[in-house]
Amino acid sequence: MSIVYLVLPLALVIVFAAVLAFVWAARRGQFDDLETPALRMLHDDDKPPPGAPRPPDDERSSAR
Repeated sequence: MSIVYLVLPLALVIVFAAVLAFVWAARRGQFDDLETPALRMLHDDDKPPPGAPRPPDDERSSAR
């Protein structure tokens, strides 16, 4: 029975820490947009980043 005096306050502290972490994350916007980051990797990048070398164009070089 004496273990209850140790486990119950420990469980309450853990629950309080979890609730505090959830409130902190919700206020900082961690749960605002859950879909866009997962879908962003599916989009093709049509334009190369600025300063990147252009790849050779095979169609123009084979037509000559």
